[in-house]
Amino acid sequence: MTTLVPDPADYTVDELVVSRMAAEFRNDDQVLNGLSSFVPVCAIELARRTHAPDLAWVAGGSGVDPSSPRLTASTFEWPMWDSALMYVDVADELWDWVSDVRRFRTFCVGAAQLDAFGNANSSVIGDFHQPRVRLPGSAGLADMGSLSKRLIYFVPDHSPRSLVERVDFRSAIGYLDGHGERAQLGLAGGPEIVITNLAVFDFEPTSQRMRLRTLHPGVGLEDVLDATGFEPVVAADLGETPPPSSAEVSLLRTTIDPHGYRKRGFR
Repeated sequence: MTTLVPDPADYTVDELVVSRMAAEFRNDDQVLNGLSSFVPVCAIELARRTHAPDLAWVAGGSGVDPSSPRLTASTFEWPMWDSALMYVDVADELWDWVSDVRRFRTFCVGAAQLDAFGNANSSVIGDFHQPRVRLPGSAGLADMGSLSKRLIYFVPDHSPRSLVERVDFRSAIGYLDGHGERAQLGLAGGPEIVITNLAVFDFEPTSQRMRLRTLHPGVGLEDVLDATGFEPVVAADLGETPPPSSAEVSLLRTTIDPHGYRKRGFR
């Protein structure tokens, strides 16, 4: 039987985002995933199968280091942790671990709105008391935003509706209004990188405003500026996001996520 090997140029934007997120994980990282976190789960498993084999993963918040996790319509159910080395009590042990600043330093998360200073909204659109749209809520996001974690945001539908000058409600704080306001409250950590379907951002160190670092292949600067609801800082050395390797594309399509759950939410 002939094995089909993906052409390195034959990748989709979801695979590019997963590859870029996976590159953020280190071999000594401890990570966990939340509900409907297909991109982070794929990135975690891609990192474990490539450059970070010793990464510790609490899959679905319940099972440590599963040997054969399976993606289904939820990233919080038993197929994720069925083959785990040990199980974790989500209501007790897990949050004791999460509140320890030495553990789970990196957290990947999405939000309906993300503003220029990395504050996130997953609660309401419009006035809080009379919202136009009521969103799922913050779940653990508010805690993660305040517990000295390193936050990696992913935005599959980069638009002026998702990247806004100011969020309608702060479900999780980023750098508040920037210029050190987060540190003045005694809070460490915070958002470090934002990976969208168009580009990659970090945060300018002084103003703490979102800074455009790389454009995805085939995306122009004006495309990103037109799709962003605020004026980002543009890095002087603005570059291009590295594409996924053919080996990464093959792992995602044949082993990690053969049913393509990672594509949900991408335009």
